[in-house]
Amino acid sequence: MRLTTKGRYGMRLVLDIAQHERYGPVSMAETALRQDISAKYLERLVGELQRAGFVRSLRGREGGHMLALPPEKITVGAIVRVLEGEGAQLACSHNRLACPRSVNCLTRSIWVAADQAMFEKLDSVTVKDIMDDGMNC
Repeated sequence: MRLTTKGRYGMRLVLDIAQHERYGPVSMAETALRQDISAKYLERLVGELQRAGFVRSLRGREGGHMLALPPEKITVGAIVRVLEGEGAQLACSHNRLACPRSVNCLTRSIWVAADQAMFEKLDSVTVKDIMDDGMNC
């Protein structure tokens, strides 16, 4: 699977919020500096994550963003699905109508199995796991 910047940066955004929200709402300007990502791009991503119920925002002078759920309830798979969509490998792996050959395709089952295996792994790792274990998760 190839994740786009939406999925990769979105995960970095969620992790940055999780790491810094204990000090209060997290500003996208500060996250942009820490993560070296455009604040404008982060605002678009945070909007999608907010609509999906993973992030909440607080307005005002002391405003910013916080996680809407505990870190142990947010999986990498859930974030990737919100930002990248369900069908990570090929459109036909989740929609037979996406390709006229899908009914007779000899490789479709491979792509479906690869998607399932990838999301099984991503669904098994939470934001808390990453924060606790880092690269050992």
